[in-house]
Amino acid sequence: MSKILIAEDDGPTRVLVEAILEDAGYTTETVTDGTKAYDRIAKTSFDLLLTDIWMPGLNGLELLSKVKTLPSPPPVIVMTSDDTSDTLLKAIREQAYHYIPKPIDPQELTRLVQDGLGASRQETIIEVTSATPNWVELLVPCDQKSAGRMRNFVMQLEADLPEDLRETIAMSFYELLANAIEWGGKLDPSKKVRIAFLRFERMLMFRIADPGSGFDMDELEHAALNNPDDPIAHMSVRENQGLRPGGFGLLMVKTSADELIYNEARNEVAFVKYLDLPKDTNR
Repeated sequence: MSKILIAEDDGPTRVLVEAILEDAGYTTETVTDGTKAYDRIAKTSFDLLLTDIWMPGLNGLELLSKVKTLPSPPPVIVMTSDDTSDTLLKAIREQAYHYIPKPIDPQELTRLVQDGLGASRQETIIEVTSATPNWVELLVPCDQKSAGRMRNFVMQLEADLPEDLRETIAMSFYELLANAIEWGGKLDPSKKVRIAFLRFERMLMFRIADPGSGFDMDELEHAALNNPDDPIAHMSVRENQGLRPGGFGLLMVKTSADELIYNEARNEVAFVKYLDLPKDTNR
């Protein structure tokens, strides 16, 4: 049975999280500050750590920094009502596996815990090469879980945008990243996808570069994008090739993007979403 440590100084939240996880069949232990959490993890093996950010003693970010230096650190899920991009980026830099905002949603907490418990050490490591609110750059391992983790982070990173716009951006980002991981990285966690996420005053852009050799759009018979007259024709192609159900991702991304461009090899893509009308609409 998985054993989870909960570090949370707020009593009602601590009781709620403990109840949710115990109802889901997990064994839990609770502490009220970061110093006690680190002492427990240094002495006892836990499968997962859930931590608040602002606590007495060590805060959550300081706890993350110390935990990641241990020989076998558990995956860490950060819980906080602080949704500023600065806090989120610090959590990513310190190798937080997931991030969940308060108030805690029970179903989302259970989903993230299940995902975190199945993670290997190799899967948890995301290299941060830039972490400013306007320019985030990451190296992400090529495993499918990374796409879901990054989608979660994108949803929190752009917390100031309307929820429907955040959902559109996050889903487009997820589809492009999942394709890069699956087709460019061949689902090999030893390979990395480079992600750049740029926020301008009136525009948002992300770039995704995979380690593969690229692709020819005309060869994508398994994608709905290449079958405009029959949007479900690709499904039989995918079935014959033994591919997972899907194929609508690129079509959805093309519809939601204001601009979508690839490099010559087609192993790097840039997605642009305007936050209002561009100054020059005739360029």
